[in-house]
Amino acid sequence: MVKKLRSLEDVKMLGTDSGRIFHSASHDEILAGATTDVYFIRTLEILRAAGREDTVVTAEIFTSRPGVMCGVEEAVNLLGTLDVEVWVLPEGLEFTRKETIMRIRGRYSEFGIYETAILGMLASASGWATAARECKRLAGGRAVLCFGARHVHPAVAPVMERAAIVGGVDGCSCILGAKLAGQEPKGTVPHAVMLIVGDTLEVANIYHKIMPAGDPRIILVDTFKDEAEEALRLAAALGDSLHGIRLDTPSERGGVTPGLVREIRARLDQAGYRHVQIFASGGLDAERLPLLAEAGVDAFGVGSYISRAPAIDMTMDIKEVEGRPIAKRGRIPGVTGNERLKKIL
Repeated sequence: MVKKLRSLEDVKMLGTDSGRIFHSASHDEILAGATTDVYFIRTLEILRAAGREDTVVTAEIFTSRPGVMCGVEEAVNLLGTLDVEVWVLPEGLEFTRKETIMRIRGRYSEFGIYETAILGMLASASGWATAARECKRLAGGRAVLCFGARHVHPAVAPVMERAAIVGGVDGCSCILGAKLAGQEPKGTVPHAVMLIVGDTLEVANIYHKIMPAGDPRIILVDTFKDEAEEALRLAAALGDSLHGIRLDTPSERGGVTPGLVREIRARLDQAGYRHVQIFASGGLDAERLPLLAEAGVDAFGVGSYISRAPAIDMTMDIKEVEGRPIAKRGRIPGVTGNERLKKIL
């Protein structure tokens, strides 16, 4: 049983292991309330002194801008450890600005200290899911994978990549992120193996020989030679076994451009390799995605555009106290009607 922080004395006594390897919070620390803002502990102290700690309240969470609902599973798992009722907008649905996306009813002492954690779970995941859905839309229906794990702290990388899948992308490369979304991780190989082995074709031949038969053979072509030349070299060697080539040309060489994609597509087609698809990655954003899709890219790997997406600010307001409608100035007292909310606890 996790001991929850209930007082400022508990906060003072909370220590950190001197041998701690990572700064990220453990599951038990989140459940204990160690990631909350300290003013919620002060609130409990005041309510306890006033004899109002167990006051039954209804709190609602609303959003600052439109987006895609995500983070519900984690928030509900946390709330499921408490004696509360919960209504929530299902994960994956789109919400509007100021829409109420969650309602919690129970004794304030049950859930008050978790406001910080719940808002953080929903805000971050919804921001990533929203960016992922935008990528999928801009890709014009083409496959999109999330390659964003390297841009965020490893403790939250699986959260981010799972959120991207909820948002609509077709998969992700982070192993745990994919597993949490009920998928297997997807990805090709990095430049590192090319540089160590020293030849793209040699890597491709080994890859083809040792990887599972069901894995698509998609090979990087921008490490050593001209991308079109390398693509034709691979296609000639692997034939029908070559599923696709990946372009990840660095910005120092102009990056992946529509002109480059058109040239490679034309040269592959002229040589009889129409089956070879073109996969693009590397700094893709809202401006480049549709241009590259129009030029002939068949699938995309998107990293920082999703991982750096801003969280969608969310606010939790108390709207009822012991069944009596109430609200801070500027807000409407009482429960906000939203038929899209589903009661899950």
